[in-house]
Amino acid sequence: MNATTTPALMTEAEILAAPESDYMSARQLAFFRHRLQTEMEQLLENAHETTTHLQDNEATPDPSDRASVEEEHTLELRVRDRERKLLKKIGEAIARIDAGEYGWCEETGEPIGIGRLLARSTATLSLEAQERREKLKKMHGG
Repeated sequence: MNATTTPALMTEAEILAAPESDYMSARQLAFFRHRLQTEMEQLLENAHETTTHLQDNEATPDPSDRASVEEEHTLELRVRDRERKLLKKIGEAIARIDAGEYGWCEETGEPIGIGRLLARSTATLSLEAQERREKLKKMHGG
């Protein structure tokens, strides 16, 4: 398929307005794949900027300045660690698209729902299944 025959990506509004029978159609999957890939590219760019930023900072002789810089680096690395985990989830979501499993709850097999996927494109559980899992965690002190 060349670029001239590829259908245009759906918009969020078009996805929300689509009938239930279109759930996880090829066009909807293309929309979510594009969204996930764009998010992945942004996270990778952020990681590169962090690496560059950490390498560029020179040691400062003033102890209080050095403490501030170190605290800033720690916070930045914590954010990047969260993003690294999100990158893994994005990769898994793209693999689910490839396997034909994207958009379906891994616990119940029910649709996760367009609204939930638009809010969290890496979701693997329906809202009900997620809430059940969270209640169980609280009950068992997890």
